Amino acid sequence: MNTNDIIIRSEKKEEYREVENLIREAFWNIYRPGCSEHYVMHIIRDDPAFVKELDLVMEWNGTLIGQNIFARTVIEADDGRVVPVLMMGPICITPELKRHGYGKRLLDESLRRAAALGYGAVLFEGNIAFYGKCGFDYARNFGIRYHDLPEGADDSFFLCRELIPGYLKDVTGVYQTPQVYYVSDADVEEFDKDFPAKVKKKLPGQLV
Repeated sequence: MNTNDIIIRSEKKEEYREVENLIREAFWNIYRPGCSEHYVMHIIRDDPAFVKELDLVMEWNGTLIGQNIFARTVIEADDGRVVPVLMMGPICITPELKRHGYGKRLLDESLRRAAALGYGAVLFEGNIAFYGKCGFDYARNFGIRYHDLPEGADDSFFLCRELIPGYLKDVTGVYQTPQVYYVSDADVEEFDKDFPAKVKKKLPGQLV
């Protein structure tokens, strides 16, 4: 693949289903039997939290190979402030091109655009082994706690990166996931009927 032919651009309405299928293929059986991320993508586009300017796809030679999105949310600070931040994802690269640097390229460009729009910080759930290479750290190191997580529970999945240096200085508090990410299994099942049949598998390492 000639990496000079890769384009990162805004998602087009006519490719919504193609992007949803890309997400479905990338997340299927990864974190749970089947997946729900493609349904989240389907409904989030109409949600007030969705950042349309950061609805991005990666294209190579006319084929979509990756995507990333962001949503607006807040940290409810311990001192009473409400601090605006971004939630990221789903982000994915088509399965056959994973681990070849395309995900990092998409992520770096996505974060550059988010910073250019004036957003101060990004938080999300991910693997520090990969996202640490892109400037993310454990959110706990910024004094940010994940909502509904019991004290002492493993929070190593909860990551943060400042886009404006010092944006979270003197901020401690609780991060709130946008409500649109909370989807029911029944709604996911109904939506998934419109896609080609795939086998759900319970695999080691899944979260659910």
